[in-house]
Amino acid sequence: ESANIFIAITAAGEVWIDRRPVDPRAVRAIVARLHADNPEGAVIIQADAAAATGALVDVMDQVRMAGIEAIAIAADKNPG
Repeated sequence: ESANIFIAITAAGEVWIDRRPVDPRAVRAIVARLHADNPEGAVIIQADAAAATGALVDVMDQVRMAGIEAIAIAADKNPG
């Protein structure tokens, strides 16, 4: 069974992978390692609706530089 790689971007622009905060500049290396461990897994980026578009684009670029083209994006709309 393949495990997906989940990346979260908070409203403040913080990046989390596997429920741990990471430096946005480290996304490429972390995703490359996780993808090497499980090449069938997909990358899913969940961005808070209030997150800056630039933060999402930066993370997407890092994932692509890790050699992954298939990226799913989910917007997290906080009710209220």
